[in-house]
Order: sequence, then C-alpha cells, then structure tokens
Amino acid sequence: MRGTALAAAAMAGVLTLAGCAKDSGGGNSSNNTAASTGGSDCVTAQKPPAAPAAASSSTAAGAKVDGSKLKIGLAFDVGGRGDASFNDAAAAGTDKAKSDLGVTTVSESTASASEAESAKQQRLDQMAASGLNPIIAVGFAYAKSVEAVATKYPNTKFAIVDDDSIKLPNVTPLVFAEEQGSFLAGVAAAYKSKNCHIGFVGGVNTPLIQKFEAGFLQGAKTVSSKIKIEDEYLTPAGDFSGFQDPPKGNAKAAAEIAKGADVIYHAAGASGKGVFDAAKAGNALAIGVDSDQYNQKTVEADKDVIITSMLKRVDVAVFDYITALAKGDVTTLPKRFDLKVDGVGYATSGGKVDDIKDVLDGYKAQIIAGAITVSDKPQK
Repeated sequence: MRGTALAAAAMAGVLTLAGCAKDSGGGNSSNNTAASTGGSDCVTAQKPPAAPAAASSSTAAGAKVDGSKLKIGLAFDVGGRGDASFNDAAAAGTDKAKSDLGVTTVSESTASASEAESAKQQRLDQMAASGLNPIIAVGFAYAKSVEAVATKYPNTKFAIVDDDSIKLPNVTPLVFAEEQGSFLAGVAAAYKSKNCHIGFVGGVNTPLIQKFEAGFLQGAKTVSSKIKIEDEYLTPAGDFSGFQDPPKGNAKAAAEIAKGADVIYHAAGASGKGVFDAAKAGNALAIGVDSDQYNQKTVEADKDVIITSMLKRVDVAVFDYITALAKGDVTTLPKRFDLKVDGVGYATSGGKVDDIKDVLDGYKAQIIAGAITVSDKPQK
C-alpha cells in the first residue's frame, strides 16, 4: 500500500509536500490542522488552499411539483430498508417524495443474498404487471433483470442505481463518483490516525466497491507518504453475502485493528455494523458509508466511534429522478452524481471532523476544479 498517489502530478503547484505537517515555526497554530488531530506525525502534505466561499443562490424555488399520480416500485438490494446504508438512502429518497411531492404509493421488495437472477426478474416483472410506474432498482445486481423487464414493458419507466450499461429509452441510470467522496474519507482517516495506520473493509470485491477503495487509498496517500493501509474484502465477486454479514465484518475489522490500524473505513452495507462494533471494542475510529451513519438508529450504539461517513446521495438521486419524472423530463438529471452536484460528500454529524473541515473542503474544491483527478481503480 505504499504506491505513489495518482494525484501527485495533478497537484504540482497546488499542494507542496512538507517533511511533516507539525510546524515548529512561528505560524499560527490554527493554520496547522494536523497538529490538532493527533496525527500530525503522519500527515506529510501541506493543507490545500482554502475552498472558495459558496455563492449564494437567488434562484426561486419554482412551482410545486405534483407526484401524486406516480405509483413507485422500489426494489431493494440485499439488506433492504434498515441496512443503515445504501438501501436506507434510497428509501429516504422515496420518503421525501411522499412528503414533498404528494406520492402516495411506494411498494417495496428486498433481494436476498443468494437469490437467483430469475428471482430478481420476477420481482420487477410483478411490479410492472401490477401497474407500478416508475420502478427503481437499487443496485447493479439488478442490471440484467431491469434490461429484460424494461424491454417487456416499454411504457413503464425504470431507474437503476449504480449501473449505466442499459441502453433503453425507458431506463434511467443513477450513477455516482464514489471515488471522489472516498478520497475525502481517506484524507480524514490519515489526519485522524494516531498510528499512521488505517484500514478499508469492502463488502464484495466488485468494480463498484473498488471505486470506494481506490478513492480512499488515493486520499490517504495524498496527505501522507508514510501511511500504512490494511485493505480487505469480505467476499469475492458474485457472493453478495458480504453486504449482509456483520459478524464477518467484525472479524475482518478486528484483524486490521490487531495489526495496528486505528481508523477503519467500510463500504460493506449492513456488514458495516460489525465493523463499527470492532472499532468500538478495539478503541479505534470508524468511517461510515452511503448514509450519515452517525445518525442511523441501527448503529446508534457505536456512534461515538464514527467520525464521519462518505455520503453517497442515493436519496438525492432517487428523489431528483422522481421529481424529474413528475415534471416529464428526466434529461435534466446529472450524468453522474459527483462532488460538483453534491452527489457524494462527507458527513459532519458529531463534530468529529470540524477541526479538519477546511482541509476536507480544500481537497473537495481541488477535485471539483480538476486539479486532482481521482482514480476509480485501486492503485496499490
């Protein structure tokens, strides 16, 4: 895990490497964020330039959108509503559509970890046959089934989260720049680590979860040339139980902590609860994913160790899709929900990253400006 960060070249002239962020000179201590985090001996890069102040918007809210005629089918991935992560974020999007757009019908169904492709297709087929429209499939595992059922029901609108392979006029992809948000998680982990040793736990080793891994590795390496990183997955590609196995998440995170990692980032769905439990038991810190997990009831017992979460705004994408559909034009949606459109980001609940917020926002600004290009492939 000691490879050179991809961002180095792009950041020439933007970030100047220093021998150590702990400055013994006469500078103002408030400008030396690393010194206040306990990880100053780990951070070897100077802080990025401060992010510009956000411009205030004078745009009017516009006419209220009426979504009362929509009857939504929501097909969850493994874990379903209550996973404190990916699926809960999607559910939050439809919940907001109920409260803000007047949607009255949302029918939910959840995939099981070992179900056959035919079961997914049957779920979507039953939704379409019952008159639900639109149907939102939560997760790339639905790609084949969405394509098959959308072809069969050309007048039914479909959206699929995390897949853009389907080229049908009635299918809208909702995809994200997970690597960009995960870069900020890596920065936070390096700044907060006292051991200069952090860890990543992925649920299933797929190209999607590798995007989380890639951004995390790059972010941590960008701010520290000394960082040590444990990097593990719960299950191989094809075995989706890795998203719903808290005991396995606990064991993997505990092993990383035993090796010296003191900040663990997970991208493991409902298995993340086990990661949080291990962090609490091992006096380590943790970074959540997808939703603001500090505020999730199902992991409330571990909130004191959750310093931030990488926000993947599936809730925003789902709500925006429903809104656009109610207006009759889904072409207005972003091609990819990235940092620029707040499609990904980081959580501040609990105040545990308030002392490095200027650092995180500075890197966010650099990514948006194109000074840093975040890879979606892990560089080890």
